[in-house]
Amino acid sequence: MTERTSVDIGWQKLGTALTHTGRSGVPAEGSYVNPPLERGSTVLFPSLESMARKGQERYNHASIYGAMGSPTQHELEKLIAHIEGGKDCQIVSSGLAACTTPLLAFLKAGDHCLLTDSVYGPTRRFAENMLQRFGVEISYFPPCASMAEVEEYVRPNTRIIFTESPGSHTFEVQDIPMLADVAHRHGALLFLDNTWGFGIFAPFEHGVDVSIQALTKYPSGHSDVIAGAVTVADQANWRILRDASIQLGQVAGPDECWLTLRGLRTMGVRLAHQARSALQIANWLQDRPEVARVLHPALPDCPGHTLWKRDFTGAGSLFGVVLNTTYTQQNMERMINAMRLFGIGASWGGYESLVLPTTGGITRDFGEEQPNDPAFRLQIGLENVQDLIADLEQAFNALHHAP
Repeated sequence: MTERTSVDIGWQKLGTALTHTGRSGVPAEGSYVNPPLERGSTVLFPSLESMARKGQERYNHASIYGAMGSPTQHELEKLIAHIEGGKDCQIVSSGLAACTTPLLAFLKAGDHCLLTDSVYGPTRRFAENMLQRFGVEISYFPPCASMAEVEEYVRPNTRIIFTESPGSHTFEVQDIPMLADVAHRHGALLFLDNTWGFGIFAPFEHGVDVSIQALTKYPSGHSDVIAGAVTVADQANWRILRDASIQLGQVAGPDECWLTLRGLRTMGVRLAHQARSALQIANWLQDRPEVARVLHPALPDCPGHTLWKRDFTGAGSLFGVVLNTTYTQQNMERMINAMRLFGIGASWGGYESLVLPTTGGITRDFGEEQPNDPAFRLQIGLENVQDLIADLEQAFNALHHAP
């Protein structure tokens, strides 16, 4: 199989795990395929002794109180932990909460958190506002930095290196094993926002300590759920994370968990199709005279492709496009407004195709690493790929006729 048609292999191999994990035990005679949705706040116990015993099982995904997780949430946690290759998982209220909850759990005043400069914008705002207000030092490193360069940004009080690979706007693929080595030699933990790589990047096999997922994206898959997940592989880290989640009241509603469980059952086939379509469109865009660069890690001439090929088993449906210097931001906006099948909206990973400008709204400390020319991000959905290409072609016509 050639390099340009192998982006969906990881998604295909997920099928059995996604179908059978997160379904409690051996089904009883006459039981439904899908686990039932269980809602509730109060959990009743036959005695005070029973209540006390159950209260000590907070690390075991037990039903203690609704604000500590529901049976539906616990089944989702088992499935996410299995796919990520971790030991335990905490489901939280959003993808952003999946970033912020472990930061609050593992950092204290006087600590230093080193983040990749390509980190998700809301995570950056949280770090620069709330964490700094709580006395945590914040700084950034270039996403494509070498080991020696990263070492220069590590401080004696560095407790977390926070990365995201690839970056969700500029798609830099990072050397995660190298970052894990740096973090661990300095007594720090490596956090990874692994949303793009869910199911196709094994975080804990590459040295990650805490893996973060926005379940809003691929797992739920239908643009109608807000939820997040934090997975760890170490029992000590699990206890810290679980305690912090309980203290912060960080859970997801049972309806969101059930919808995500249902969405996960078909994620393998959805993403295999979307990955193929995305690469086909990315190749088509590379041949367009209006395009300077296509930021898709599976393309051989994309920065970070070697790391992607080494560490990932597939690719997702999200990638970036940089127009050439002939065009202005206004030209690009006219083009985007002309699109008919690509909805204009944030988020990604659902069944529908989306477009979002990425220039003008990115904050960077190392500006030389971000595109200066107009750029946008495409999420490729389940539509017919030729229909999507036709839509992009007519949108390019609008670009040419822009004032």
